Amino acid sequence: MIYSALLSLWMSVAIAGSPAQWSFSAMQRSDGMVELHCQATLEEGWHLYATKLPSDEGPIPTSIRLKDPHAFALVALQEPKPVEEYDPNFAMVVRHHSGTPSFVLVLKPNTKAPLVVEGEVEFMLCNDKTCLPPVGVPFRVDVATEPKK
Repeated sequence: MIYSALLSLWMSVAIAGSPAQWSFSAMQRSDGMVELHCQATLEEGWHLYATKLPSDEGPIPTSIRLKDPHAFALVALQEPKPVEEYDPNFAMVVRHHSGTPSFVLVLKPNTKAPLVVEGEVEFMLCNDKTCLPPVGVPFRVDVATEPKK
């Protein structure tokens, strides 16, 4: 895929003592859409949950919320194919990611102003013995735009 503008800011967030680090980037594609990339790097043995879970009676799904939902229209949310398996922490089947899962939001800008994508990723981490409380990680990414020809 060819992009009209590349990342204007790369942001990496590490939460003290957490087995997860996040990095955020944004780029404007040649079709005018913006892709927001939210990538987690998880320590071995840890996982976070998919954006959609079979039941709301278990862990918290990963969610990405935009601070100004009127600045962009969500076109698509892409995530890697999750592992689906029985989770002893919740005594149920869940879907989760480990390693370096990347979540991509395809956004349609609703403004001609300089583009800034701001929001928060909320996620919950577990290993085979324990879970950590859900955490919200804020992000702000300036998106470079292509000059009009």
